[in-house]
Amino acid sequence: MESAAAVPLHAEFQHTLAPRPRPLLRDVSRRQTLCSSCKLRGLCFSEGLDAEALRQIDELVTTRTWLHKGATLFRAGTRFNALYAIRSGSCKTVVLSLDGQGQVAGYHMAGDIIGSDGIGTGVHGCEAVMLEDTEVCALPFQQVEDLSRRNSHVQRNVHRLLSREIARERNIMMLLGTMRAEQRLVAFLLDLSERYQERGYSSREFVLRLTREEIGSYLGLKLETVSRLFSRFQREGLIQVQGRVVKLLDLPTLKQIVSGTTA
Repeated sequence: MESAAAVPLHAEFQHTLAPRPRPLLRDVSRRQTLCSSCKLRGLCFSEGLDAEALRQIDELVTTRTWLHKGATLFRAGTRFNALYAIRSGSCKTVVLSLDGQGQVAGYHMAGDIIGSDGIGTGVHGCEAVMLEDTEVCALPFQQVEDLSRRNSHVQRNVHRLLSREIARERNIMMLLGTMRAEQRLVAFLLDLSERYQERGYSSREFVLRLTREEIGSYLGLKLETVSRLFSRFQREGLIQVQGRVVKLLDLPTLKQIVSGTTA
């Protein structure tokens, strides 16, 4: 096996991580888990690829990095040169307004691809901050493009992943523009439920990695409104909340709230 010495990180975020008692990130051996044997391949870049395409993807993913909670993978304005597949953990993407205030633009978990915001302009328009200890695989975009031109199945997967991100952003815009506060929060919880189920976890009980304040930022709601709604839903027997653990108790009624068919 190759030396365990760290593979150099991309220069644009190497200097942005503040010193802490323990390292904020470290490289891990790419041989520990290949794309071809990853349990998330059905959600990620290598879905449905044949053996030869998987081999090429394995060669492409040469850097896998472990980032501790609070670390920043890339920042707004830094040069774009790679997409990143989340292998474990979760992160938020944050957009800064003109006055320097940050707004949560996305919540991403294992199996998601992040960094596509930089494809069009060549620089990232947001920053990605880890919500827990997280492992990411770097996909150098120039090599992804080259491989896509040679393999139509890879190209289709790239288009599928980008389309998924566009659809998610469109759904958030619709949520913010047309839904009442209670519908926004329930829609967020149901979306998490579906995403966790896709990854083989419980669809009814999961940990909220975003704080109440971050959820409010993501949904365009005040912290007080988010807290009030959680308390109300628990009082009505729709959910159970213990710290950051949420259990969905009445899925039919929650879905009715989103559709606007409740009494």
